[in-house]
Amino acid sequence: MRNPSVRAFQDFSCSATMAAEEKQMQRFDVEKAASLMKELRNNYNSRKTKSYEWRMSQIQSIANMIEEKEEEIIEAIHKDLSKPPFETFISEISMTKSSCKLALKELKYWTKPEKAKTSLTTYPSSAEIISEPLGVVLVISTWNYPFLLSLDPVIGAIAAGNAVVLKPSEIAPATSSLLAKLLEDYVDNSAVRVVEGAVAETSALLEQKWDKILYTGSPRVGRIVMAAAAKHLTPVILELGGKSPAVVDSTINLQVTTRRIIAGKWMANNGQACIGVDYIITTKDFAPKLIDSLRNELKEFFGKNPMESKDLSRIVNPFHFARLASLLDEDKVSDKIVYGGQRDEKQLKIAPTILLDVPDDSTIMKEEIFGPLLPIVTVEKIEDSFDVIKSKPKPLAAYFFSDDEQMKKEFVQNISAGGIVFNDTIVHTTVSSLPFGGVGESGMGSYHGKFSFDAFSHKKAVLYRSFNGDSTTRYPPYTAEKQKLLRALFNGNIFGLLLALIGWSRD
Repeated sequence: MRNPSVRAFQDFSCSATMAAEEKQMQRFDVEKAASLMKELRNNYNSRKTKSYEWRMSQIQSIANMIEEKEEEIIEAIHKDLSKPPFETFISEISMTKSSCKLALKELKYWTKPEKAKTSLTTYPSSAEIISEPLGVVLVISTWNYPFLLSLDPVIGAIAAGNAVVLKPSEIAPATSSLLAKLLEDYVDNSAVRVVEGAVAETSALLEQKWDKILYTGSPRVGRIVMAAAAKHLTPVILELGGKSPAVVDSTINLQVTTRRIIAGKWMANNGQACIGVDYIITTKDFAPKLIDSLRNELKEFFGKNPMESKDLSRIVNPFHFARLASLLDEDKVSDKIVYGGQRDEKQLKIAPTILLDVPDDSTIMKEEIFGPLLPIVTVEKIEDSFDVIKSKPKPLAAYFFSDDEQMKKEFVQNISAGGIVFNDTIVHTTVSSLPFGGVGESGMGSYHGKFSFDAFSHKKAVLYRSFNGDSTTRYPPYTAEKQKLLRALFNGNIFGLLLALIGWSRD
């Protein structure tokens, strides 16, 4: 008779082996990615995604999904980031709803051919620009706003008539899993798919020939995505980030400025936002007033012990906690803390932290912080802030607090950034008529609102001519008279054209 413990071990071993084999069979590899691409390409070629009715129905289904599953969405994002529920509603649910609402309202106008002027050289003729879908597109999302930054570009891709694959971030696993489940239930899976996973799955997807890729994340991975896309000449939109500055002049309403900086830093996923304020620049004389105001307002918003506040997100994972801790612990940085600095590794929490005049060659001033640490850089004159900003790669956003109209004009003229906001932070992302995107190392391409539709569309030029008006002047042999006529035509010289037509010469 067999030993029961041995038998139990053998049963367990057998089950574990079967589970491992099943997992291996289900693994999403290059072969499965190619199969998925083939299926989506065939479905796209059936023209179903091009119909106005299909596009509207899919966007409406996403809107219904958000409405019906709001609590599940909030719960998933809280699991991933401990993001306050109201912050999730404002920055993820409400903004995604708005994208749906705008697309449903405007899609008929977005898809309408745009009339274009023609030239004398093609007379008689008419022309138009037609927005046509690109084909099968890939959206690789990120973890800090895992719902909004997944669905916002997907809505644009669907509105433009594409088949689309969404790859959510594995760093926000609860939201990734929920997106996969909900989109499977709510949208047409023959044209819209979710692929979960990490590096291996993303790499398998990047091996395929897409018609466009939109990636949101770090510059390091952005380079990998761009290199993979280049093999197939696939165009990309890269939403990356960078060190977004906030310049604070003394000609301001101090309390309003302070509150809006806090909103653009710690109320934005506790600093884990690509458009969040990365550092402040102000004058040496004004810095003490600004720091005092920040201290007072932070206590007002998050209490005397912000580590206990329910209105602050935690750091996403141990890796990013350790990364932020190392920024604080660097030599010549740790002694620059003027407020905060508390941390709890077990709870992955770091309190709002302000630092004053950290060395420019420190890591915290060279890399995007992406967390609750806020350095303040001081200059002699506020105009000197321009040189500080221009000494670093172009940021995704730049904020300027001032009532000096001339300084505002100079800031716009001198500072290159994905977007600029005066006397506020991050709110430009709520304006659907403005494009959202980076420049230089902060990204390329843009989306939001109609810009999302345009990002996933090809603007096809169409010229209509009849068989009438065909002139022999166009064809050889090119006599002197023909050349005079053609030169006048191509130079736009109407008077010379008339002279050539009647046989007169200006010589």
